[in-house]
Amino acid sequence: MHIHILGICGTFMGGLAVLAKEAGHKVTGCDANVYPPMSTQLQAQGIELIEGFDPDQIKLQPDLFVVGNVVSRGNPLMEEILNRGLSYTSGPQWIGEHILRGKWVLAAAGTHGKTTTSSMLAWLLEDAGYHPGFLIGGVPMNFGISARLSGKTDSSFFVIEADEYDTAFFDKRSKFVHYHAKTAILNNLEYDHADIFPDLAAIETQFHHLVRTVPGVGRLIVNGAESSLERVLARGCWSEKEFFGGARESGWSLVEHEDDSFDVIFNGAKQGTVHWALTGAHNRMNGLAAIAAARHAGVPAAQAIESLSRFENVRRRMEVRGVVKQITVYDDFAHHPTAIATTVAGLRKKVGKARILAVLEPRSNTMKLGTMKEALPGSLADADLVFGYGAKGSGKEGLGWDLGAALAPLGKKAQAFDALDALVAAVAKAARPGDHILAMSNGGFGGVHQKILDALAQ
Repeated sequence: MHIHILGICGTFMGGLAVLAKEAGHKVTGCDANVYPPMSTQLQAQGIELIEGFDPDQIKLQPDLFVVGNVVSRGNPLMEEILNRGLSYTSGPQWIGEHILRGKWVLAAAGTHGKTTTSSMLAWLLEDAGYHPGFLIGGVPMNFGISARLSGKTDSSFFVIEADEYDTAFFDKRSKFVHYHAKTAILNNLEYDHADIFPDLAAIETQFHHLVRTVPGVGRLIVNGAESSLERVLARGCWSEKEFFGGARESGWSLVEHEDDSFDVIFNGAKQGTVHWALTGAHNRMNGLAAIAAARHAGVPAAQAIESLSRFENVRRRMEVRGVVKQITVYDDFAHHPTAIATTVAGLRKKVGKARILAVLEPRSNTMKLGTMKEALPGSLADADLVFGYGAKGSGKEGLGWDLGAALAPLGKKAQAFDALDALVAAVAKAARPGDHILAMSNGGFGGVHQKILDALAQ
């Protein structure tokens, strides 16, 4: 089959392209911005890329157009596809029908931790000899790639990051309803994606739809500390379920130690101790969920615990980008206030009383709308200095609110900038030996990490 992918340079659609090529399909694609690293990764796979959405691309005569959710009505190529009555489908539906069918699908869903938890789970299965396929919205360092069809053997297991974002302009269900998971992790659930969901109840409805797709022989791995997930399950559950976290006497729990190691407890019995380099309560919960999910697939808890000690994290998750003059610069994907708070808290526990300089770009659609702006000061309270980046404006890249005013409750320790060079200069001027500079954004942040390192070196 020849598929032509609209929006191929997104993380999900780029992963889809790799899987489709590996499965033997002819793959071409287009996007508004074709540039490294995704463009070079796809071209290395022999995938032809076209910049833009020119209607002439229908002359490629693919068997099927696969449409990413970046595409909306008015897109010239999409309009031509519709006018001519050509065959098209969404990325998640194509994955569900052509890659996941017949597989034991293990899906990691939740507002936070999807990428890290699915990466952990894929590694636990890999280290146990299962050689799973996977599609993850980041690059697990244990694998060095974000997607593959399977490992050394034709595995029946597939791990997927299960996003609640909408499927396509013509399918407003969440992506994860297309995956038909047998093992589903419900990691947490709070309000996000303000551009498509009016309130938390709307997202809970989508999670209820996910629960409806899990078979009776399947299993839900559920965060027992989340009232929102309790409400989801109260609407109906037809599968086995195990809880982690929370105050339940049964299920999975942990006992943390000062060095970020933790004992894993199942139904009151200790299963072993995880020793690793990761920090933060959120990562311990991610790890607990991954162990529980791997056990459903047949990996003994003791084996999973031992494997987790060799988990190398995900790129852009507290990734050290460099050290200059005893000043460490980190890159992290955190962009929701809860994720920001847990990331800063994890670093604080690691570095003790050393100064943390938080550098933040509120770039997600939810943040741009200002829905979470009141929560920002509290999420950054553990940082010693805060540098925010974002210009107020109604354009695609602009904020619809005043970042400086939002950070004002932090007083003199916070500054806001609308020019990246000015922000870099201010960070470099403020930094001193022993500091930890934590840059947080769900985008490229204009290459701020290297710019800060260069400025420190000078």
